[in-house]
Amino acid sequence: MNDNLKPSLLIATGIFAPEIGGPASYINTLAAGIGAEFSIRIITYSPVLTYAGDKNYPFPVTRIWKGFPKGLRHLIYFIRLLVLVRGCDAVLSLNNISAGYLTFLAARLFGKKFILKVPGDSAWERAALTRKTGLLLDDFQKSEKTGYIKYLYQVQAKTAKKADAIIVPSEYLAKIVRGWGADPTKVHVIYNSIDINMPANSKEEARKKIGVAGNVILAYGRLVPWKGYTMLIKLMPELLKLNQFFRLVIVGDGPEMPKLRLAVKNLSLVNKVYLAGSKSKNELLNYLAAADIFIQNTGYEGFSHQIVEALAAGIPVITTNVGGNREIIHQGENGFMVKYNDEFNLIEAIKTIWQTPELRDRFIENGKKTAEYFNSGKMISETRKLLLSLRN
Repeated sequence: MNDNLKPSLLIATGIFAPEIGGPASYINTLAAGIGAEFSIRIITYSPVLTYAGDKNYPFPVTRIWKGFPKGLRHLIYFIRLLVLVRGCDAVLSLNNISAGYLTFLAARLFGKKFILKVPGDSAWERAALTRKTGLLLDDFQKSEKTGYIKYLYQVQAKTAKKADAIIVPSEYLAKIVRGWGADPTKVHVIYNSIDINMPANSKEEARKKIGVAGNVILAYGRLVPWKGYTMLIKLMPELLKLNQFFRLVIVGDGPEMPKLRLAVKNLSLVNKVYLAGSKSKNELLNYLAAADIFIQNTGYEGFSHQIVEALAAGIPVITTNVGGNREIIHQGENGFMVKYNDEFNLIEAIKTIWQTPELRDRFIENGKKTAEYFNSGKMISETRKLLLSLRN
């Protein structure tokens, strides 16, 4: 980077506002923290051609419409990258493949530093969503891959191996990326930050706002196969025997929604299970304020924003002992971990928290302390230090 000028950073992503997701929050937080030292601009795939909100950002945003046919939109993205990369000092990609590989090619063409942020295994996610694998992430790494999934896996591995630096949000994902053949010295664990401002309203007021009366068991996230929402619905008849006022609320949208709706109908759980759909960040705060227990029954998690948000909101957490969850939850201290889709132990964990007030209070107190560790100041400081270390 040029020592005499404010260094410029191009951030390439596949998701940005108005879409809701981790990359959008990450960009806004990072830009607010390093904007005084770095000149930032964004390039993103976008569900809209133009977005009125772009004028409110302290950085320019280049949008490539997702409505273009596949292949054509990638070509347009790459052409725009060639223009933007030439005028920057370094490029940070928040995507392994559709943005990541193209960004790597453009960065190398102009001799720019290329930093890759790896949120997960894109090849595995595609395989899981298209039912081309029933394996969870760890087993997928060791399995034989074929066809398009093999191609995606090779592309993300090549992108990682060629990066000047790689950011991962957990030690678990650091292990995965090193398994792709990336240089271990270039892999940097920088935990994502979680900063939420809970509303001042009471639990009862929050329940009125979300339209749910009862003791709320909350789950939220993308409705994808490995998140185990179907099992949570299956638990409800037994949980209602424990407490007839339990209500399961699932916030989020995704390909599993039709399956979940059918499960609610078949088990006659209308008005007992609420599929709330996608909610804005502000709307989600009311669901957190209304919740008595947060549960995340997932077969994979690189780093869970949802768990940390629940801890910060003062909700007892039950989750699975997979991936990055083990770096957040300490068994019996700030939450419970069970095996994925373990019906018996999920019920027992809920029962124990519900019937043991002193344990519930301990989880809440310790959980808030845990959440404080994952703050934006720490994430910004570590990312800034890494970016400055790459200056030419």
